[in-house]
Amino acid sequence: MAQLLAQAQQLQQQLAQAQEELARTRVDGSAGGGLVTATVMGSGELVDLTISPQAIEGSDAAEAAETVADLVLAAVRDATSNVADLQQQALGPLSQGLGALGGGLPGTPGAPGLPGL
Repeated sequence: MAQLLAQAQQLQQQLAQAQEELARTRVDGSAGGGLVTATVMGSGELVDLTISPQAIEGSDAAEAAETVADLVLAAVRDATSNVADLQQQALGPLSQGLGALGGGLPGTPGAPGLPGL
């Protein structure tokens, strides 16, 4: 039993370390073939947004504004999706290891019956 608890504690420490590293990771997403690029931290915070001048070219300002808004939303969604994929790759195996030990941490992916990150 002591060995099982030691393994669970070690996995919890590894998971906490992986979560900290992930929170400091910058992840990009883009839309419109790179016309708009969003950068999101692993924690989910939007930290940068780049809009190419080509995205706003055109004679109709209202149409250009609508297009840019759509591209921004798509780029942020892409970056957020990339963060989710990175979280699953980095944290999934660790939390599954905790689940196999009969536990898990609240809020971690793969923890039975608990919401993911």
